[in-house]
Amino acid sequence: MAKAKPTAEPIMDNEHVKELLTILRENNSPSTKDFLSVLNQVGAMEKQLETAIKELAAMRQELKIAQEQNHPVKTALQKAVIVMQGQVLDLRDKLAELKQNVIDGCKNAVAAFKEKGISALDNIARFFKVHPILETMRDTLTKDIQYDDKAIAKIEAISTEYHQAGRHLKNMGRAMLGREAVQEAKQPGKLAAVISYPFRAERSCFAAMKRSVDKAIGAMSRLEERAAEKKPSIRETLATHNEKITQAKKDAPTAERPRPVNAERKPLRAKLARSPPACDIVLSGRKGGFSCKKI
Repeated sequence: MAKAKPTAEPIMDNEHVKELLTILRENNSPSTKDFLSVLNQVGAMEKQLETAIKELAAMRQELKIAQEQNHPVKTALQKAVIVMQGQVLDLRDKLAELKQNVIDGCKNAVAAFKEKGISALDNIARFFKVHPILETMRDTLTKDIQYDDKAIAKIEAISTEYHQAGRHLKNMGRAMLGREAVQEAKQPGKLAAVISYPFRAERSCFAAMKRSVDKAIGAMSRLEERAAEKKPSIRETLATHNEKITQAKKDAPTAERPRPVNAERKPLRAKLARSPPACDIVLSGRKGGFSCKKI
């Protein structure tokens, strides 16, 4: 139930999304363009899902017509409607999960900005764990498109067989009347075209959604690459650390190369140079007493 709210509200109307976008724009963040691209693609998916739901409703209506006319394609269409309903519901849940992840990421990014400043958003991709969801959606849509292709082909095949059977019956009648048989086979009829139309529309919708998913994945990858360019790799960090260790070993004294004498005396000499004189007068002895003379 918690996922229903983000689905009902367009992603671009969410307050947390708008707040993060404002922060990025006001600070001229280089991540603004790609992050906005991700949001736009999610928004496109929302509209494409709405279209898929409408096409599913249209498909139910076509099933009703096929049942009323007792068309041979009605059984295949009935099964297809059940499958497609599951596909649409699955995509709706995945899109709701994607949107919730984006909204939560925006919340966390804004909180980090308020705590640490704009530098906290240098790696903005770390707030959005959407890659696995997008890849799952892409795989699901690929399978859904393949299913629609098979369903369309099956409807057309059944319709063609249906018309061929009708042609054979007509030719039997023509033969009894001494007429020449009709050899030309009819293409799938108008009813088959009407019935297959929702599948074609659904396929077009799924294909458009898949393109949006691919673009969102591309934008997220660019955000991750930009962050990786600013952050030194583990290999570079280890190499730098090893260089420091190697240099320290070279500078360390050994039995063959003891520490220079000057290196030991230098600190003492410097300390004496900074020390004030112990006394600024000397005593000289004379007969009958002492006298003082300043240095």
